[in-house]
Amino acid sequence: MAMITLSIMPIAYISKGLRVDEIVKSPYKLDFPTDKITLLETVAANLPGMIFQIRQRQDGSIFIPYISSGCEYLYELQPEAVQADFQVLYKLIHPQDIKAFTESIAVCSNTLTPWHWEGRIITPSGKLKWIQGTSQPQPQKEGDLLWDGLIIDITDRKQVEAKLQESEARYQAILDAIPDLMFRISRDGEYLDLKSEGANVTLSREEIVGKHVKELLPSDVAAISLEAIAKTLDSGTLQTCEYQLATPLGVRDYEARLVVSGADEVLAIVRDITERKQAEVALQNLAQKFAKAFSCSPDSITISTLQTGRFIEVNDSFVELSGYQRDEAIGKTSFELNLWVDDDDRLKLVQELQATGVVRNLEVEFRQKFGKTITTLLSAEVIDLDGIPSILAVHHDITERKQVEAQFRLAAQRDRLLAETLVRIRSSLNLEEILQTTVTEVRQFLQTDRVFIGLNNTNLGVRTLAESVDPKYPSVLGWSTNDEAYLQEVRNLLKDNLVRVVEDITQMSVSPKVQAHCRKFQTQASLAVPIMLDNELFGALIANQCSGSRHWQPIEIDLLQQMSEQVAIAIQQSQIYQKLAELNTNLEHQVEERTAQLQQKMQEVETLHRIKDVVLHTVAHDLRTSVMGNLMVLKNLLNQKVGSREQGEKFSPLPPAPRPSASSQSPIPVSRSIIERMIQGNDRQLAMINSLLEMNSSEKQGMHIKPEPMQFNILLRGIFTQLEPMLTQNQVTLKNLVPADLPLVMTDGTLLQKVLINLITYSLQNNPPGLNLILSTTVEGGMLRTQIQDDGVVMSKVECDRLFDLHVRDPQDCCSTSIGLKMYLCRKAIESHGGEIGVISNRKRGLTFWFTLPLFTSSATNRP
Repeated sequence: MAMITLSIMPIAYISKGLRVDEIVKSPYKLDFPTDKITLLETVAANLPGMIFQIRQRQDGSIFIPYISSGCEYLYELQPEAVQADFQVLYKLIHPQDIKAFTESIAVCSNTLTPWHWEGRIITPSGKLKWIQGTSQPQPQKEGDLLWDGLIIDITDRKQVEAKLQESEARYQAILDAIPDLMFRISRDGEYLDLKSEGANVTLSREEIVGKHVKELLPSDVAAISLEAIAKTLDSGTLQTCEYQLATPLGVRDYEARLVVSGADEVLAIVRDITERKQAEVALQNLAQKFAKAFSCSPDSITISTLQTGRFIEVNDSFVELSGYQRDEAIGKTSFELNLWVDDDDRLKLVQELQATGVVRNLEVEFRQKFGKTITTLLSAEVIDLDGIPSILAVHHDITERKQVEAQFRLAAQRDRLLAETLVRIRSSLNLEEILQTTVTEVRQFLQTDRVFIGLNNTNLGVRTLAESVDPKYPSVLGWSTNDEAYLQEVRNLLKDNLVRVVEDITQMSVSPKVQAHCRKFQTQASLAVPIMLDNELFGALIANQCSGSRHWQPIEIDLLQQMSEQVAIAIQQSQIYQKLAELNTNLEHQVEERTAQLQQKMQEVETLHRIKDVVLHTVAHDLRTSVMGNLMVLKNLLNQKVGSREQGEKFSPLPPAPRPSASSQSPIPVSRSIIERMIQGNDRQLAMINSLLEMNSSEKQGMHIKPEPMQFNILLRGIFTQLEPMLTQNQVTLKNLVPADLPLVMTDGTLLQKVLINLITYSLQNNPPGLNLILSTTVEGGMLRTQIQDDGVVMSKVECDRLFDLHVRDPQDCCSTSIGLKMYLCRKAIESHGGEIGVISNRKRGLTFWFTLPLFTSSATNRP
């Protein structure tokens, strides 16, 4: 590669940054001949590259004294632009080649060895170029490093090299992809070379090359190989031979293809064809199996031409199915044999085969040789026989299956008819409607001309109850007879045979009267089934064919038998219904009598309730008066005792009196505690009596309330002020969490006070002193919910559910009858406001009583 050195240039000119053309025109004196400058310019102008001189100063700065005009061709940049900024060249280097470029410059700078670098650049217009740069760094006296060099375009060379490498890689890939063995063999049978990659070879390359085929192959195979080599070289054409070799994997089949590859040498490509040979054997076996399957198949198999349908081959099953012998069918078309019941089926088959090439399970009707029609499932495919499109068809006879399916459909229709009749009988009590619907549907099922139900009655003789008949034939509805001889003959016919089946009336041995009856009503065939009730002949279900004789199928006979049983059930049901109607009439009279007696008893009970109310009121009133009198006396005595103690006198429960005589009784002193317990007992009795009276009044007349809008927090403050002595006495701590800005509630303040007192009293009576109470309220859905929570004892869920109910208390129950009545009255009071009340037992300890009251609304003030 050419390299031109510019060191002959004077330093003065280089320092000015002048180009060669400027140096020639410079007024300065030149130290070298002018012809050298001319030569330099000529070389630079004709090179496909760029000549440069670069000075690398000691401080690392770069100065470019000279760049040839090839810079514009190579970099698409003006030389002045590069001299102004050397970095523009560095920026054009391909990113993947920057590292190699930098490393090559560094090595040359450190070792002062010639610089040689190849890499890619991307020009401002986007072109990718390969360039080659060479230079010789020269140290200067000042310590600078002067680089004189040449950069040329090697893009075309690189593209040629890339294509060559690609071609070599492609052919090598093709060669590597061929799994066959390749040998170069001389005319005399010496192995010159081989390619064994990818092939199963037990010998190494060194053990094969240079050896003779007779040394490595069995004698017979060697003889075949030498003969094939000679034929290939003599004829210059491809030769093929096959042989077998024993290998560690067993005996394998091989195929060798030989072509001339040089003077007196051939290229042999050897392929293992064992699998192919095995496949050929398998194919032959398959063909034999197909031939056996074709001849032995129980289904009819035919091969015919696609266009005309001419039979090429048929099997024995076709002969049996169609009735035609092989010599009668082969060479004839299906149309000539008149096989198709519908000729359009052949056209549809051909169209489907031409569209998809295959048909599966096409149901087709064919005509046998003797005219019988059969149904088959036809499956066919298009095959090629010596270039002729043909049809391989398999016919599976489903005639019997179709007949069975028809029987199944008929049986299903029969079962549906029976089920509908049974439902109709169970859902309807109209016997006339049931019988008429039955004969109509039976005639439709049998497709016969007349179906009717005849009644056998000792008093009424024989008459028709229901009939369905074709309008073309006379009706038997309304016909009856009292001819006992005729009736007895008919009874005997049905009695002797449970089912009377007559396929042709003319062949039946009957009396002239019966024959006349059949002629009158044009009966040609008959099927009669008796209707039995309690083992007695009630009547008969009869089907007539008037258009001609008829063979009655077993399923038709079975239907009539089962329908006769259903008709018998319907008649029995009608008779039972009549009896039930009579019993119902009698029952209604009995109910009326019992109702009158019950009303009388209820009047007596009401009288007893009134007496009970009077007695309860009288006893409670008198008991209340007595208790109140006892309380007054006891309280006076208690007050007198207190006064006597203050005066230092001994207390006597009797009033002062003259000193009694020795014979009179002495006053009995009574302690204060006894009097207090007597007062407490009388207080409880009085409270219970009041509760009983209030409960009795509310049960009879309802709870009387006077609701009015109230500030709930103010109402509560007044109530708890009255309760303060009782709370203090029981050491109760009350925490009031009721907010001050609650909306107005509609309530009766007196009743609400009783409710709160009763709830708190319950907590106090069932817990020791020191109880903590928390009072809170919330607004929920137009109601004010109030909660009173304590930290006392708990109760079960059953006790919580029954607390506000009126029931007889257990004597051992902690809740006394008196407080139980009060809790019941609490519920009545809250419910009379339109609210609810309840109690919740907390998990750890304590109860939470709650009740709701309605908020005040404008409509609430208008309630009565």
